[in-house]
Amino acid sequence: MPVYAYKAADSRGAASDGTIAANSAYEARTDLRDRGLRVLAISEQKAARVHLSLSATPGSYSARFAGVMGELATLLGTGIPLLEAMKSVAHQQPRLVHVALMQLRDRVSSGVSLTEAMQEQPEMFDPLCIRMAEVGENSGTLDQTLRHWSEYKERSLQFRDRVATALTYPIFVAVTGVVVTIFLMTFVLPMLLESLLESGKPLPWPTRIAKFGSDLFLLYGMELTVGVIVIVAVIFFLLRTERGCWFWHALLLKLPVFGLLARKQAVSRIAFLIATLTKSGIPFLQALELTAKSSENRVIRKALLDAADAVRSGRDIAPAMQKTDAFPMSVIQVFSVGQESGRLDEMLDRLATDYDRQVSKTTERLATILEPVLILTLAVFVGFILFATILPILEAGNVL
Repeated sequence: MPVYAYKAADSRGAASDGTIAANSAYEARTDLRDRGLRVLAISEQKAARVHLSLSATPGSYSARFAGVMGELATLLGTGIPLLEAMKSVAHQQPRLVHVALMQLRDRVSSGVSLTEAMQEQPEMFDPLCIRMAEVGENSGTLDQTLRHWSEYKERSLQFRDRVATALTYPIFVAVTGVVVTIFLMTFVLPMLLESLLESGKPLPWPTRIAKFGSDLFLLYGMELTVGVIVIVAVIFFLLRTERGCWFWHALLLKLPVFGLLARKQAVSRIAFLIATLTKSGIPFLQALELTAKSSENRVIRKALLDAADAVRSGRDIAPAMQKTDAFPMSVIQVFSVGQESGRLDEMLDRLATDYDRQVSKTTERLATILEPVLILTLAVFVGFILFATILPILEAGNVL
């Protein structure tokens, strides 16, 4: 059923606007007149305008949807019916999110289950959210499952925000250093060396190195720029292929510092998600498969799928995970002990919290170290250029 946006006025002339679900614009106008409103304008909100994916949207809308599900879970937990709760939450959202929620509410009001309504909008709801909603509807714990999903999304977004915040200043320093170096080599250094070259005296070796770099930029600047662009484009193209993506993910896990950081972040995400799914009533094997499908790293994803196949065939989880050689031994022991003791979700929650804290501290320390290193590197480049320029002047002064 379409959703229409309207502007209307009541009997006193007070203006109001909002949305209404109806089979046609005529039916929408009739419903509004029955409410005592005089319709000033009405237009259909096309579903095609709502192209938001919970897993691949801009950060603002991902955070918005996570908050929406959290608010919906809170209202459901207080005993408010689903339709009323969805309407209440939708009125507080931006236009696109509001239209999407009203379309979802309309499908539920027509007799379709929430899970089926979500499946009709795959561009909005990922398989993980749909699966948890299905379990919540069948078990009568929809508020709890939606709250768990909201906590999971918010936790993932918080980690991304922390990493982005920690790396913003180092990236700014690096970009500034590249721009300053290019400016000095192409504009400042040629003017300073012009008078030295006219004297005909031999240049010191630091000056010759700086001159070589300056000439390289001046003579082949366009070729170097095109070459860099081509290399970056080829790298991006290769990363979009299956083999290239696999190679990059495998290489990332083997890097000295960043590999350990990426592995811990992946383990924290896996542990928290499996704990969330099992607490929501999803069987362990299905939780393992859903976690694998939502994993961003292809190596980790294959390792989880291999472990799920091993568990399905009757083997224990610990040997199956150890065979993949993708997880630390401490993580494998947590899965083994947790499965044997029946406290897997509790132990995975602790593991996720511990690894999340370690990742946060490592990221902060890495950013703290990168800042002075980049500043020192920039100072060395600029200092070398200045030294290469001043040295022949000083030698000429000594000769005189």
